[in-house]
Amino acid sequence: MENTSFDQCIKCTVCTVYCPVSKHNPDFLGPKTYGPDGERLRRKDPAYYDEMMSACTNCKRCETACPSGVKIGDIIAIARKKHAKKPLSPKTVRDFILGHTDLMGSLSTPFAPIVNAVTDVKPIKSLMHKTLGIHDHKRLPKYARGGTFRRWFNKQRAQQEKFDRQVHYFHGCYVNYNNPQQGKDLVKVLNAMGIGVTLLEKEQCCGVPLIANGFFKKATQNAQRNVSAMTNALQQHSAPILSTSSTCAMTLRDEYPHVLNVDNGAVRDKIHYISRFLLTEFMHGNQPKMKKLNLRVDYHTPCHLEKSGNQLYTIELLRAIPGIHLNILDSQCCGSAGTYGFKAEHYQTSIKIGTPVFDTITENQPDFVITDCETCKWQIEENTPHQAIHPLSLIAMALANDDDSLTDN
Repeated sequence: MENTSFDQCIKCTVCTVYCPVSKHNPDFLGPKTYGPDGERLRRKDPAYYDEMMSACTNCKRCETACPSGVKIGDIIAIARKKHAKKPLSPKTVRDFILGHTDLMGSLSTPFAPIVNAVTDVKPIKSLMHKTLGIHDHKRLPKYARGGTFRRWFNKQRAQQEKFDRQVHYFHGCYVNYNNPQQGKDLVKVLNAMGIGVTLLEKEQCCGVPLIANGFFKKATQNAQRNVSAMTNALQQHSAPILSTSSTCAMTLRDEYPHVLNVDNGAVRDKIHYISRFLLTEFMHGNQPKMKKLNLRVDYHTPCHLEKSGNQLYTIELLRAIPGIHLNILDSQCCGSAGTYGFKAEHYQTSIKIGTPVFDTITENQPDFVITDCETCKWQIEENTPHQAIHPLSLIAMALANDDDSLTDN
């Protein structure tokens, strides 16, 4: 479907004021210029496409700020889809590696100890910086040593089927290949609430790293397969489809029709970010028994969570945990923006954007930083001395009757 929301732009430029890239990269002219203004010109002549649009992080803060509801980030993404060139070069190889998280995860996880060690070796990092353009100050995501989340879940499947209530879980690449513990925490918390978990058959990457790196055809194929998998799951069992990634949830609900032109109308209303589902359950009396934690935590709101309006659910969920001293950080981008901060040409901008967040956390010295986004977690842990965890993992930590019946391996 064609996005015509640019006609609603009132030229107030608030999107540019809120754009984190515009603040730190003088060559980036801002979302208004590349979004609604540029779209009017590109419709007359595609030659008006500007390669500087690749400097957009797709954080969506422009859309969050826009008083007219213009889908500025989507307009920029669609323009890149239509007009961006992808010449054969080492950076194209890098973008392929960063964009195909599902493929790289399936290839790397069986050899996780070797891959993790090799990608941390300084000469290797220096070589990747000089050849591929992956900045040598960044640490590539580490793969789980104990196998994938789906492998672990297969051992729990029979136990999960015993619950009368069920939810479907879209785990995403990060939980499956990098942090299965987050998925285990989801199962643990939901089981404590009397809810079992099922997985989608043949789940694919949600597509956002593919979109960010210019592989729109593959992202569209993934979207079509995921919508088909979700449709089949709902036909078998009409239950909520939950995601523990704020970006995956936003992509499944909003990017598929707006950016990839994939109709998700049959499943969209069933897709929820986890904190919204949990808080609704808590408010209806289905709250697990939790012990007092006595922890000071800083909460960082991911941009995509704020765009989807789910941050208040997470904040209220954290307030429901006994003994938590919650400090909500100012709404600011951390600069990670998925794979953006890994790229040598964007690394300095990424760090400049995130520095106020890093400085505040370092000064506060919390016991934990809480955030809903995996790439915010990586960025914060790389640039502060503090561990960042998902809100769900904090709830799992607080469970009074920790369920040890789940198989660990």
